[in-house]
Amino acid sequence: MPVPQFPRTEMQAPQFKEFAKEMVDYIANYLENIRDRRVLPEVQPGYLKPLIPSEAPEKPESWEAVMADIERVIMPGVTHWHSPKFHAYFPTANSYPAIVADMLSGAIACIGFTWIASPACTELEVEMLNWLGKMLGLPEEFLACSGGQAGGVIQGTASEATLVALLGAKAKAIKRAQEEHPEWDEMYIISRLVGYTSNQSHSSVERAGLLGGVKLRSLKADSNLQLRGETLEQAIKEDLANGLIPFYAVCTLGTTNTCAFDRLDELGPVGNKFNVWIHVDAAYAGSAFVCPEYRHLMKGIETADSFNFNPHKWMLVNFDCSAMWLKEPYWIVNAFNVDPLYLKHDMQGSAPDYRHWQIPLGRRFRALKLWFVLRLYGVENIQAHIRRHCTFAKQFEALCVADSRFEIFSTVQMGLVCFRLKGTNELSEALLKKINGRGKIHMVPSKVNDTYFLRMAVCSRFTESSDIEYSWKEVSAAADELLAEKK
Repeated sequence: MPVPQFPRTEMQAPQFKEFAKEMVDYIANYLENIRDRRVLPEVQPGYLKPLIPSEAPEKPESWEAVMADIERVIMPGVTHWHSPKFHAYFPTANSYPAIVADMLSGAIACIGFTWIASPACTELEVEMLNWLGKMLGLPEEFLACSGGQAGGVIQGTASEATLVALLGAKAKAIKRAQEEHPEWDEMYIISRLVGYTSNQSHSSVERAGLLGGVKLRSLKADSNLQLRGETLEQAIKEDLANGLIPFYAVCTLGTTNTCAFDRLDELGPVGNKFNVWIHVDAAYAGSAFVCPEYRHLMKGIETADSFNFNPHKWMLVNFDCSAMWLKEPYWIVNAFNVDPLYLKHDMQGSAPDYRHWQIPLGRRFRALKLWFVLRLYGVENIQAHIRRHCTFAKQFEALCVADSRFEIFSTVQMGLVCFRLKGTNELSEALLKKINGRGKIHMVPSKVNDTYFLRMAVCSRFTESSDIEYSWKEVSAAADELLAEKK
């Protein structure tokens, strides 16, 4: 019986090379000229549907046709996060070495859930987390090279890391409670668990509590928007007196609202005293610890049980790459260990199987991005990048302070400035609406203790001093318009 023949009409290597070269040119031109684009799109929801067919094509199209549609279909709806005029949220990192690393990762296309699934994927990750930990000045007891059980892993986001740490802390607390009270069943123990976080923490911490099925208490930060040790200790004692089991606390180094730093040097010893797992969330600001002058902000790190920051925010590594270290990862491994026969291999125990360190099973070869960026930038250039952004924030602060209509809301930390028009919240709300409506720069607001303010985050690696002057002029011009209308 003749074997059916299926002619190959998909893209082959010669076309791929042409397409890829054209795309590399397009990417470079896009990024180098990004400040010339309107930072915020003017489209409305549903804009894209009429621009493309209602069904996929039956026959393959040319790559030239796809390239032509990028500007027609995609770019009108893109918010340009890497524009020097983008000041919303926090940065999302981007660099040419990381882009090239993602190309290679996509070509290898392994799913590195076990060591044997692709040994290089696992082993490079182990070594890159050692490199990175040393760059930040993390204590040896967090690093795989310490000779103990500790080590690092790349998660997708800081939100995942917070949940993973919570689940590890939960498993540890259940085990300890069962040893102390053999008559208690697991559901009874879980119903008594309680964790802690600051009222300034990211919403993902609250979400981790919901997903983990445990109670999390939101504790009031002090007047500097920092969670203090005495506040945590008081809450723990109250809960112990009520028969609850304190098990987990999140210390945020660089809050989303204002980039405030909880007092890890106070929270850590309290956690250690009461057997409460201390997780450090330094998603944005953690990158700054590559600079020795900022490491005082993580004083007390030796008392933590887990530490996380996002190289994909401020360390020039494209999303997704969230670095997490654990002193005792076996609590995570044991909590997540489902070991079907088809995933077993002869080398188990000789190297980490990272599927046990995370929520998903599959994982991409993300360590390539760290390897490329750290080698092609070097520590010195990464430090210079961080310091430039911090200097630009101080420049914007000085411009703001020099204008008597404005006030700084909180201490300027890292690359973030929180500011507002003097007067009512409604005045600053109207200012932000006018700024974003003009479309030349983009910012987002926040509110703390019923005070509304604007956040100016330095986000782009292309930012120069002249861009900060431009952004301030936009803010000032929007204020001129607003205040003239109010007269």
